[in-house]
Amino acid sequence: MAREKDIGRSELGDIARRSKHTVGLSPVGGAIQLEAVDLEKLAASLGTPVYVYSSAAIAEAYRSFKIAVGEDVSICYAVKANGNLSILAQLAQLGCGMDIVSGGELERALAVGVPPLRIIFSGVGKTREEIAWALDTGIHQFNVESASELDLIACVAEGRNVRAPVALRVNPDVDALSHSKISTGRKGDKFGIALEQATALYARVAASPFLEPVGLAVHIGSQVMHLEPYRRAYARIAGLTEELRATGLPVHRLDLGGGLGISYGHGTPPDLGSYAGVVRDTVGHLCAELTVEPGRRLVGEAGVLLTQVLYIKPAEDADIVVVDAGMNDLARPALYEALHPVTMLRPRGGPTRPCRIVGPVCESADAFGLYTHLPALMPGDRIAFLSAGAYGAAMASTYNARPLVAEVLVDGSRYAIIRRRQTVAEMMALEADSRWRDMKSNDDSDLGAVST
Repeated sequence: MAREKDIGRSELGDIARRSKHTVGLSPVGGAIQLEAVDLEKLAASLGTPVYVYSSAAIAEAYRSFKIAVGEDVSICYAVKANGNLSILAQLAQLGCGMDIVSGGELERALAVGVPPLRIIFSGVGKTREEIAWALDTGIHQFNVESASELDLIACVAEGRNVRAPVALRVNPDVDALSHSKISTGRKGDKFGIALEQATALYARVAASPFLEPVGLAVHIGSQVMHLEPYRRAYARIAGLTEELRATGLPVHRLDLGGGLGISYGHGTPPDLGSYAGVVRDTVGHLCAELTVEPGRRLVGEAGVLLTQVLYIKPAEDADIVVVDAGMNDLARPALYEALHPVTMLRPRGGPTRPCRIVGPVCESADAFGLYTHLPALMPGDRIAFLSAGAYGAAMASTYNARPLVAEVLVDGSRYAIIRRRQTVAEMMALEADSRWRDMKSNDDSDLGAVST
């Protein structure tokens, strides 16, 4: 990790209060419950590592967001944050649309019954096959990120004799003041079309018989903890909208992106009402259809990752505590120097003992951080990484031949296994057909090619 972070005792108390309110964690009879499910008993029954999510927390997060932005603003959940089918289904039932970035996410959204007209296709690398499928499905719009992509969408649409609904994603050159690896709206980032190129490109869209210019889109990054970057980005989109309309070009929709942060134990997340105020102040006068795309804000604080202590390596400054969850299960600490709050599932008293919690993966980056608020941990203790509902299971891998872990959704006192634990045999089955093929035979029937 680039730098170690530390959560102290007083800070943890604040985290616990916040998490208890938003996630549904509560101490009951010496045990930690998520809603009314004893997490220690659940971990003992299902094994660890395991992700557990609160259905009530997801519903409350969506409703709070909807109340803040108002009924006239559409919400499309950023599927990349957590694409589990059961979570998508719950959000769809609440009336949420979906922001997707791949054909796989399109398939997931359709599988849980999301109407195509509530699906927005973002992302810089849409393939011809993905574009064709999205057109055939009849999605709400494509957020286009380059002139080359625009040309491909027009070509595919022409082949189907349809018009593709297109919004240009503009790069506003605004720093989200977030981690560099999750900032997307600065000049030089791979995302979006430069502001100075947008007017000419939008005119190209309007001139094409196979493209329908529906509006503009912007997204400045993820885990954004300050509102001023939104204000600057939205003001620039408002100015571009007025400029386009002044030339007679229609701009009916504005997709304002997402990225609102949550607390991982430091900093205060943006207030939803204040965010909605920024939206109203900057683009509310434009009489456009508005869409926002929260991801982490809807599911991040609803999830925990349960893990068990395997070994203790005593040290003078801080013990090294090896747990059975690794960077392949929760990549954020290794990728972003992120620190997740931690609690024991069976809290106990005693003097605190600083520890560095690490995983079993054969990488020095497999480390979760320095913690000073816990008592001396012992093998067999179970702990929970909090605020793990977003970019946790969604980013997991099978590195070191470690199977993908199970995911569980709780609702009151009941739970459902919404993704069973993968087995090594299932992993190896994907590699079973290793026979040689002769390319000279011109038989590509089993190469996985997709035609449109």
